[in-house]
Amino acid sequence: MENMETKHKIALVDDNVTNLMAGKSALVDAYEVYTVPSGKAFFELLEHVRPDLILLDIAMPEMDGYEVIKQFKADPKNADIPVIFLTALNDTGSELEGLSLGAVDYITKPFSPPRLRKRVEIHLLIQAQRRQLAEYNFSLEQMVARKTETIIALQKAVVDLLTVVVEYRDDETGGHIHRTRRYIAIMLDEMKRSGIYQNEITSWDQTILVLSSALHDVGKLAIPDSILLKPGPLSDTEREIMRKHSAYGGEIIMRVEDGTLERAFIRHAKLMATTHHEKWDGTGYPQGLAGKDIPLQGRLMALADVYDALIFKRPYKPALTHETAVDIICRSSGSAFEPALVEVFLRVADKLRAASMDE
Repeated sequence: MENMETKHKIALVDDNVTNLMAGKSALVDAYEVYTVPSGKAFFELLEHVRPDLILLDIAMPEMDGYEVIKQFKADPKNADIPVIFLTALNDTGSELEGLSLGAVDYITKPFSPPRLRKRVEIHLLIQAQRRQLAEYNFSLEQMVARKTETIIALQKAVVDLLTVVVEYRDDETGGHIHRTRRYIAIMLDEMKRSGIYQNEITSWDQTILVLSSALHDVGKLAIPDSILLKPGPLSDTEREIMRKHSAYGGEIIMRVEDGTLERAFIRHAKLMATTHHEKWDGTGYPQGLAGKDIPLQGRLMALADVYDALIFKRPYKPALTHETAVDIICRSSGSAFEPALVEVFLRVADKLRAASMDE
């Protein structure tokens, strides 16, 4: 026989003493049975005992079984405790009402002791399996969370390493990568707050998106130093070569696309690398996309990229003030940039300026 501490606790609620005695007699060998004669007595019992299953009579004075189960199930911590109705009624309406209130089964009185034991055993087994499934799901979620953290950490390490490589060639471009990541995060937060493109951005993992933005200029690794680091304006030929960095970036990222499990990271990175120089009016490069044919990731990256390029010194230009950069972006609304995103940019312009100085 099981030890008393390990037995399941059964609460038997019925105003009929004979039914209480018969039910306890049928179950006491296998379970710890608590017999109570009314709904009021049942709730007094709950102050001291948490049952694993409840056998509940429907037709009781003062508080019937329907009222008892309503009050019992109103407490969220009782949601998973199975309730089986005991009833002398035999109509579909009563059964449906009880089931709609949270009962899991009906046993008609007078009950057969072997049948009662078997029904109780079955529902306790179902409950145990549900708990095991919930624990398994929780463990699985924890495993997935740890795996995701590992993947993100590895991606971050690769991106940071790539940033070091870029900085080794061009320190100004390396700082640009860190800053534009912060700009993207700030604008995304404002878009979520204001509901701009809400459906699209809520489908993204923001951590992965922001991390992937660091690869938007990876194609510059394929640009010769004589052009990338040239002081002063580029010639027409040199400018055409520089413009190829967007396409080069897409090609570089595509080389690893088939070998990675994290498709979202690669997809965001490729879209940003290839489309961050496209313009709202279709005059950008490399594909001459216009309007919403430009992926949202690319439209966001374009704003972050241009803002940072304006306010920091480059080999071919001096740094402009924050106010001048904001003015240029405002005047480019509807031509270079999507007007709705320019509005987002303006609402967080002060935060972007602060982020630009957070080295």
